[in-house]
Amino acid sequence: MAQPLPVATARAMDTGAAPPTNTATASPAPAATARASATTTPTATVAATATPTATPAPTATPTAPAVAGLRVALAPLAEDLARPVFAGHAGDGSGRIFVLEKAGRIVALNADGSQALTFLDIRGRVGSDASEQGLLGLAFDPAFAANGRLFVNYTDKDGDTVISRFQANPERTAADPASETVLLTAAQPASNHNGGMLAFGPDGYLYAGLGDGGGADDSYGNGQDLNTILGTLLRLDVSGEDAVVPADNPFVEQESARPEIWAYGLRNPWRFSFDRLTGQMWIADVGQNLWEEVNVQPAGSRGGENYGWPIMEGTHCFQASTCDREGLTLPVAEYSHDLGCSITGGYVYRGAAQPALQGVYFYGDYCSGRIWGVAPTADGAWQAAELLESDAQISSFGETEDGELVVVDYAGNLFRLVHTGD
Repeated sequence: MAQPLPVATARAMDTGAAPPTNTATASPAPAATARASATTTPTATVAATATPTATPAPTATPTAPAVAGLRVALAPLAEDLARPVFAGHAGDGSGRIFVLEKAGRIVALNADGSQALTFLDIRGRVGSDASEQGLLGLAFDPAFAANGRLFVNYTDKDGDTVISRFQANPERTAADPASETVLLTAAQPASNHNGGMLAFGPDGYLYAGLGDGGGADDSYGNGQDLNTILGTLLRLDVSGEDAVVPADNPFVEQESARPEIWAYGLRNPWRFSFDRLTGQMWIADVGQNLWEEVNVQPAGSRGGENYGWPIMEGTHCFQASTCDREGLTLPVAEYSHDLGCSITGGYVYRGAAQPALQGVYFYGDYCSGRIWGVAPTADGAWQAAELLESDAQISSFGETEDGELVVVDYAGNLFRLVHTGD
């Protein structure tokens, strides 16, 4: 078996309090009347490098609105994209929106959705034949404007996961396909449940999501197995030439556990995100036959959460009348397959153009096109409501540089999520 990534030298870091286990789950309110889804192989042995500086979370968070009273719609932004699966920004002051096309191309758009230009084309090395394969994740280095680094997550021609770094040109107008440095690979036993999301956390580390290896009923037994990175979230230090494991990852000292793991017990965490104000991590995990779920990791978490798969699906025991929930972190929201079939996680709105949406996390369903919002109440409970039933195949949400939200339609369109109420 391939060796895990090396662990970096320990450093002092204020990680905050240990996370509590969430037990309260919000059931969505009825919709509004408006209508509108292994193991790792490092490429080289590496030495620890300078680690990122943590960004402290603010001490106060504005109160979120009553979610059920919101009215939202989708406003056209761009079209004629080829099976888009993600949209994001580079944080470089350009305002550009970068769209991932499943076959292996990244397209850069102006902030208004115009002038689509190829930023990176690696279609020759991406395997995308199955529905959950392809170019799946993109994250720009927090210092992209200065260093030109970007990171991608894709399945290769053999169907295995590859996380790589690429280098942009000095003008930052394109990335060089020949500049690829492979940081981590994971063998995939099936073509589905590949995860694919990448995102930098407030601590400056790169987080990556991987599914449980595919099949039904956790066929390969990975969901509760810490000796594999399948069915987990990873936390990596990519500030140097190669990836290393942060010394304060939760399982670094645990025998027979992969040190790269940050959290586990996930079926297919297709999309997750960080609240840019609070630092909370929101994880949408795709269910099997009955329930789709939204999980929240506190900003002060030290990691190590077990999100329950396959012991549970949502807040329900999986294929059993009873189960042991001790030590599991339960979702804050869920919906049944009466309303959809595959959750697509989004973002907490933190833009300025639509103040009525402040503090609400938006998510959707790939099959039904429904969009929900969830937010905490003043007393610490969770409120959720269905807000829109659209015609979009919601493959992803995206966040623009100024905090506005984008909805990605697998049919080839990009929309802005807008508030239509008073």
